[in-house]
Formats: sequence, structure tokens, C-alpha cells
Amino acid sequence: MDLSIIGSGYVGLVTGACFADVGHNVICVDNDPRKIEALTQGRVPIYEPGLEEIIQRNVSARRLRFTGSIKEGVDNSQVVFIAVPTPQGDDGAVDLSFIEKVAREIAGVLTDYRVIVDKSTVPVKTGQKVAESIKRYNKSGAEFDVVSNPEFLREGCAVADLMKPDRIVIGADSGRAIDLMKKIYEPFMAPILVTDINSAELIKHAANSFLALKISYINAVSAICEASGADVEKVADGIGMDRRIGRNFLNAGIGYGGSCFPKDISAFITISEKLGVPFDLLKEVQRINAAQKDRFLKAIRDALWVLRDKKIAVWGLTFKPNTDDIRSSVAIELVAEMLGEGAKVSAYDPKGMEKAREVKSIADATFTETAMEAIEGAEALVIATEWAEFANVDLAVVKEKMQTPMIFDGRNLYDPETMQKLGFYYSSIGRPGAKSA
Repeated sequence: MDLSIIGSGYVGLVTGACFADVGHNVICVDNDPRKIEALTQGRVPIYEPGLEEIIQRNVSARRLRFTGSIKEGVDNSQVVFIAVPTPQGDDGAVDLSFIEKVAREIAGVLTDYRVIVDKSTVPVKTGQKVAESIKRYNKSGAEFDVVSNPEFLREGCAVADLMKPDRIVIGADSGRAIDLMKKIYEPFMAPILVTDINSAELIKHAANSFLALKISYINAVSAICEASGADVEKVADGIGMDRRIGRNFLNAGIGYGGSCFPKDISAFITISEKLGVPFDLLKEVQRINAAQKDRFLKAIRDALWVLRDKKIAVWGLTFKPNTDDIRSSVAIELVAEMLGEGAKVSAYDPKGMEKAREVKSIADATFTETAMEAIEGAEALVIATEWAEFANVDLAVVKEKMQTPMIFDGRNLYDPETMQKLGFYYSSIGRPGAKSA
């Protein structure tokens, strides 16, 4: 099929590349000429495992191309996906101005029937507004259908998530549109759930909010484990073996971050309040998430006494491993707070260094080329992102390079008994053992 994706950000780029890889002809549209030029040459502006190879392969096969013209995209496709940003406003609501602008631009060039698909994460009833805008600004009176097709991509494994999805949600009121959408997703051989548009739009916010709830739940349990001497990982294993609950997203740590969970939870809270049904449970999820970072910082302060002028190494700046995304990263927040207390922070991340250097709140940090360089002479090491590189490091070398062997593990990468035997002061999340050096 002939498809166009308007917006070549994270979601649009991964979606377009994977659609091309299963045989569709895809035009990705973006308003940044430099990005279009780079992508045409096979240079990818984001890090996502496997994505660059897929883009290069499909550009060479002429199944994937890039343009700055919405008209070109609409004219040469049967289905038009909208994948533009939906940032969070100051009041927690979603800024839909990019969606509205694209809807008007599509209306201005629409002359024949098209399916217009909301791929961006949007509040419930956005599809109705998109349809109204296109109808209002389309002078030719062309027929069209609006569909909600939410994405469920996890950064770091987005290609696998799209190629082998758990489910595909199609929210539509038109049989014609549903048939075309099913044809697009035939190669993926995944379960398809067809709903009304409003339900499809709610599914994404409800799913992300529930996953965030699981994270905050186990983090709240981790505080009880620390107070009682229990082991949060054994507790998580025990409850996760219940098939009704599952083990995924029950890893205690310093809290969730990234471009999706914080924004989507705030949006869902705002949506529910506007509908007159306050979702206070999600406000508690937010509170627990913020408190988890504060508890972790308190543990660092309690052990080091004074942070001022102490060299603290930080491993990990991205909000999760296998991405270069630092948006709403708890690691960045930790670095900023320690710098604010006068600490001398040396930081390293396998993929996030370039973007981290541009963050004003951590501009005073020292950014190193390797993890080992960061810990040279450090009085403490903070592990903020669970990169495999950090889990597999030679801990004997780490101890030798540090001035004082103190590790604050915000992602529970190491075994407390092993750390005690090696002579580290080791503090983790919700687990007994180690501590004294």
C-alpha cells in the first residue's frame, strides 16, 4: 500500500521505516529540511537499535523516501498518518496545536478519499476535532475518514515492538477505513482490536498510566522493604508469578521518566478532570514517583554527610537504556540537584552524552568519554540508568579507581553480598545487605 507519515520524529520515523520494511511504499513528511536531507542520506537523528539499518535498506530499495511537502505525501498515499508532537502544556494538558495545524494543511490539499490516522498520543475526542477541522477547511468536499491507531512503542526496543506487536488497536466508525487499516497491518500477523475512536484514544493513556502505577507501586513497596529488612526483588518475584499481575514493570528503582509516562499521566489526570471524573489515584502515582528520587538523594546525603566539593560519578543520563533520549530523565534531575548542592559531578552515558551536554541545568558537570574515566578519584558512584555496560563492569577495577568505594545503585544492578565481599559501601533500592564499607 501507499502510505504517508506526517512527522518524522521518534514515532513517525520508526513507524514509517517498519511499514516500508514489510513492503509498503512510505513517504515520511517533516518540516525540517536538515532532517529530511540527513534521512535521505541514511543518517538517523535518534538512537534506536536496528533503526538505522532498516532506514538505509528501505531508502536503497526505494520503498521509503522523505519530503517536506504535505501535499506530496497526501497526493501519493491511500492512508495518511499524523505523528507530530503532542507536548505537555503548563497546565498538564496536551498541546494539540501541531495536530490542528496538520489537519488544516491536509484539508488544504485533499482532493480524493483518504484515511487520516491519528498516530500521535492524543486526548479522547481529538479524532472528532480532527474530522471537524478537515471538513471545515477542505474546499473540494473530498471524502475522508479519521481513524485512531495508537502506538505502543518502548524506546530502546521500538523496532521489535512495531514488528511484533502485542496488539494493534484500530478506532474507527467506517468499514471502508477499517478494511484499509487491516490491510496495512496484515504482514505483522498480530491480534487486531477494532473499537470506536474514543475508546482507542483512551486505551493509550490508560495503558501507560497503568504501567506507571505498577512502577510506583513496587517503589512504594521498596520503602517498606527497607524499613523491615525485606528484599523487594524477592517480593516482586513472588507477586509477579501471579499470572494476573505479571513480573514486568515491577523493578524497583529511582522512578520512571522519559517522554511518555510523565506526559501521559498528567494528560490523563487533566482529561479526567475536564470530564468531571477526577483520577486521584494517578496523582498518588506521581507523588510516589517524585518521592522515590528524593529518598534516593537522602540516602546519598546521609552517607556522604556533605555533598559540597565531593566528586560524585554518575553512570547513566538517559531515562532508560538503549536510547539517547534524556527527556524527563530522573538521572538528569539527580545530577542537577547534586550540582546545586555543590558536588563535583562527573557523568557518563553510552549514548546520551551529546544531548546531555546541551542541558543547562547540568552544564557544570564534567562529561567523560568512558565510564572508568568518570569514576577516577570519585568519592561515590551513582548508577542512574541500567545500561548493560554498567552491569558487566569489572568491579575490582572500579574499586581501585575510586577514592572511596561507595556505590549508590538506583537500578539494583549488583548483588549486595558480592559488593560486601568486595569491600564496597553499597546502597540499593529496597534490598538488605551491603551498606557498610
